[in-house]
Amino acid sequence: MALLSFTDSPYTFTGTIEGSDQGWVYVTHIGATPKMDSARVQKGKFALSGTIAAPELCVIAYAGPDGEKKNGPYFFLGAGRLTLTGRKDAFSSAVITGTPIQEEYRRFSAGEEGLKDDGQQKRTAKAFVMAHPASLVSAFALLEYYSYNADDKELDTLYTGLDLPVRDSYLGLQVKDILRGAKLTAVGKPAPAFTQDDVDGKPVALSSFQGKYVLVDFWASWCGPCRQENPNVVKAFQQYHAKGFSIVGVSLDDQKERWVAAIKKDGLAWTQVSDLKGWDNQIATLYGIKGIPMNFLLDKNGNIIAKGLTGDALEKKLAELLP
Repeated sequence: MALLSFTDSPYTFTGTIEGSDQGWVYVTHIGATPKMDSARVQKGKFALSGTIAAPELCVIAYAGPDGEKKNGPYFFLGAGRLTLTGRKDAFSSAVITGTPIQEEYRRFSAGEEGLKDDGQQKRTAKAFVMAHPASLVSAFALLEYYSYNADDKELDTLYTGLDLPVRDSYLGLQVKDILRGAKLTAVGKPAPAFTQDDVDGKPVALSSFQGKYVLVDFWASWCGPCRQENPNVVKAFQQYHAKGFSIVGVSLDDQKERWVAAIKKDGLAWTQVSDLKGWDNQIATLYGIKGIPMNFLLDKNGNIIAKGLTGDALEKKLAELLP
């Protein structure tokens, strides 16, 4: 079991990249104070060294002399020796081995391989978390599989079961924030109130939709799955709008022109709001949105009665409510 430590300890990270004579590797440390290390690649090899107080989630990238960048895998940097072996033309599949926490991460990742069903992946993650409460990899597993439309009760049980140092780590605090959003937006809870400007710059308050069934729909023009889902939402709106169903689209766009163009192209004939801050959209932050498309269906009193309705699930739910 890879335990957290909080004293500076030395590490070395060396690697061989086949097909690469020269270039650079860049290691990005993912944390409260992100930073990047770099090392020159010479004759296909690189070396990094330093000290680290506790294990950190990192991601590596390679850039050749021509400036072409290739993203590599995530890994955990901890005290000790790490080694990378990979190919320039398949750098995302590079293998990183060595330290106890990285080997633990590799075992967790190996358990995910071949599991295409979301339910299976989540069960695998849950089993790992319950078996490794002292590992930072468990916090990563929760982020990986419980960030989107999390069940607040299940996530609460798994999160509180982690050892305190893991809960207080950067990754653990990210899980805590997801749990906050999941509890705030659980089915049966009043939908968090918000006001944001529409495409014409006029403020729209969620409270103005009281008395109707309302879908708060998070999306963005750049989100492929969102654009693929929009025809289902359009169909539901056309069928049930006259019966008392409304939609408030909340866009995670940061460019108004693309936002407006997507509204027109997809035929989204309902209220749209955005502060054009991308993932930092205030409503998305309030609702704990970590992935889109995501939506929340509210009853006439503004209480959440369903969420994450995709495909024909929205239409089926509305058929129950508005026959």
